[in-house]
Amino acid sequence: MSFDSLPLQLTELPGAVPAWRADTTAQELPNLCHALKDLGGRLAALWGTDEHDRGAGCALHLALANPEGMLWLRCALPAGELQYPDLSPIFYPAQRMQRAARDLLGIDAEAADRRPWLRHAAWQEGDFPLRRDVSAATVFAQGGPEYAFVSVAGDGVHEIPVGPVHAGTIEPGHFRFSIVGEKVLRLEEHLGYTHKGVDKRFQGMALSEGARLAGRISGDSSVAYAWAYCMAAESIAGIAPPERALMLRALMLERERIANHLGDLGYLGNDGGLAFGLAQFMRLKEDVLRANQRLFGHRYLMDCIVPGGVASDPGRAALDAIGAECDQLEREVRLLKDIYDDHPGLQDRFLTCGRLTPNTANKLGVIGLAGRASDQAWDVRVQAGHAPYDTLDVRMKTHKNGDVAARAILRFEEIFESLRLMRAMIKRIAPGAIALPLPQAAAGRTGLGWVEGWRGESVIALEAGADGGIRSCHAHDPSWQNWPALAFAVYNNIVPDFPLINKSFNLSYSGCDL
Repeated sequence: MSFDSLPLQLTELPGAVPAWRADTTAQELPNLCHALKDLGGRLAALWGTDEHDRGAGCALHLALANPEGMLWLRCALPAGELQYPDLSPIFYPAQRMQRAARDLLGIDAEAADRRPWLRHAAWQEGDFPLRRDVSAATVFAQGGPEYAFVSVAGDGVHEIPVGPVHAGTIEPGHFRFSIVGEKVLRLEEHLGYTHKGVDKRFQGMALSEGARLAGRISGDSSVAYAWAYCMAAESIAGIAPPERALMLRALMLERERIANHLGDLGYLGNDGGLAFGLAQFMRLKEDVLRANQRLFGHRYLMDCIVPGGVASDPGRAALDAIGAECDQLEREVRLLKDIYDDHPGLQDRFLTCGRLTPNTANKLGVIGLAGRASDQAWDVRVQAGHAPYDTLDVRMKTHKNGDVAARAILRFEEIFESLRLMRAMIKRIAPGAIALPLPQAAAGRTGLGWVEGWRGESVIALEAGADGGIRSCHAHDPSWQNWPALAFAVYNNIVPDFPLINKSFNLSYSGCDL
């Protein structure tokens, strides 16, 4: 499908990924969304901005993706008319994004779910923290109504509340189970307990400094977010990083992918009753993190990607050492895969557990690793093909079963593919500059960043303000699309399997709580 077939005046955005901008009206939004979906498109992100400083009201923004690229739609909402049609019947993931936009900005999807998503009595009634006239230090409200969970009634039906504070050192989130015996009839999630004001904090920052904040949105995806931010900033500034810098960025991104997959495979083994797996995979993950510190200066690679390039440059000897590390890591992971595959107790827990069918995954708009495990063939490294991945022949893996086993197998396969890609990069990294200065950008220029992190795609929509600052920046985590899928995956499973199913998705609480 071509975006040119839509009744829009398109403006192409320069940069590493194919992207366009267009303006539309609230009345035309449903027709445009239907037309895009009918031709294979999907919702990548939805958010709002305050436009009162421009003499207007607010604006609704949508990022819509298809194999051609990304379309950034802007819909002006005049002051006093801050409503737009509910888009969740077209794109299921829009539900919670719309609720978040309402909490933060006061724009309202007509006839949609109006339960608060982020307003845990955090702001005074009528205060919307993303409005430009509201201080980031707004006094918190005291108390507030109880959240209106959906109740399930019937003989033998019970409710189990879990969280928001958990026994382990994980981020907070509330899960409300409706059960009969041990079987789950319904799971309702209530998140938003980690809100930290990131979108507000971006406002007024220097364009050159935003990558540091982006890299801390979700600590396990520092590389993905920092690269997406830099991609957007470089688009605005009209520069392309040196080839060596792009190769080093990709090397870091694959290391981040490997480290997270190793950790998840260990936790999955532990939740399935094989503590040996946790010990071995966490040992391997620690080796990767320590190597990151030696090679780039940070275990989680924070502040290693900067606008214009990268901040550190491992020499030839260090790159050769990465190649040796890849060989050793692959041998050990293949041995552990054989153990996982041949362990009857583990496979009994994994197979058919937490199944998300391809049809359901498609309807829910599931993306990233969880989507590929349910036969959703989407990977930004393949479809968007930004440098250097456009020359690396990324081999995307998918599975049809959509269960815990499929999500575990896919992690193994993606580790092996990342190791293959890293070896290819090491051979091709040529001497050269690692960064260019970031010129000051004209106010009003916009840029998009779009990077396939280990969990799925990270999206950054950035607009330059006056004096080289940021007017607005919105970051989007793939967990927005995938959290609702967890509720479908756990249906008809038993309560004790929830930790295993939850870990097989391993979604971010803070990444979608900005």
